[in-house]
Amino acid sequence: MTQTQKPPIQLKCPSCQRQVIWNDEFPYRPFCSERCKLIDFSDWATEKNRIPGSEESSNISDQWESSTDD
Repeated sequence: MTQTQKPPIQLKCPSCQRQVIWNDEFPYRPFCSERCKLIDFSDWATEKNRIPGSEESSNISDQWESSTDD
């Protein structure tokens, strides 16, 4: 009995939309390059990308700071 290999998963880089094959040839997957990975990281670090939440959840850092002031 022979095994049939599945075709590799292909997707688009979230930053530049270049085609990426999900294998070891693309070590930055799902990004096509380190540059695209760093661009995405920068967008999250500067809060250009963010996950929406309630006003209550955005005040958690304020609550944390006030509870550690004791």
